[in-house]
Amino acid sequence: MQAGLDLSHHKARQATTDMFRQADLILVMSEGQKARVTELDPSSTGKTMLMGHWLEGRPDIPDPYKKSREAFVHVHQRLEEAVNAWLPRLK
Repeated sequence: MQAGLDLSHHKARQATTDMFRQADLILVMSEGQKARVTELDPSSTGKTMLMGHWLEGRPDIPDPYKKSREAFVHVHQRLEEAVNAWLPRLK
């Protein structure tokens, strides 16, 4: 368990068009992911936004896959900042 998060029951899965259509809001980490959602389901374009939309500077959050532990720590920090920026806007 890192940063107070227990991911032992988490299971990754591919996003589907049905998931997009059921969602009220789709948060992605990068413009590339946003474009992919739009490509897979154009009707979801208006509800797909960058997780880092409310952060100063570059709103893209890099994928740390196959990167150093430091990269994962940095991305985790950016995601925490992004979530905290979104929370007041979702209430």
